[in-house]
Amino acid sequence: MEANLARLSDEEILQPNSVGKWSFKDVLAHLAHWEAFFPDWIAASRSGDNVEVPAPGLTFKKEDLDTLNQRIWQEHCDQSLEDVREYFRAIHAQFMALAESLTDEEVLTPHYYAFTGGALYDWLNAYAAHDLWGKTEIRQWMKAQRK
Repeated sequence: MEANLARLSDEEILQPNSVGKWSFKDVLAHLAHWEAFFPDWIAASRSGDNVEVPAPGLTFKKEDLDTLNQRIWQEHCDQSLEDVREYFRAIHAQFMALAESLTDEEVLTPHYYAFTGGALYDWLNAYAAHDLWGKTEIRQWMKAQRK
């Protein structure tokens, strides 16, 4: 993600409407915020707490995800680009450290973590797909701009 963003100026990263209504800064904050959920979900599950995913009172239905994504955007929209970059780096490092520390049993055993509804492997794949979405959006924009 950062390698792709490094090819853009700060002005390009902050340009609204690059990904729908969002800037690439918004995409970076969005991806990091979703990654920030993961350690909390794992910690709560390990403690035996009920984990409501994606957030309390919300489901993975489109309208609920739209609501949650709007909340995430509102939380980060006024942050500086540097603050969002630092947030992304810190959260991504935490996410990766946790992902790398998971055992095969945790990752591959269905319902090891009840909140998953299956295997944690599927959730990690979803995170990878989410990151790929962000990188693809940046690459497509660059291709359209720089032909």
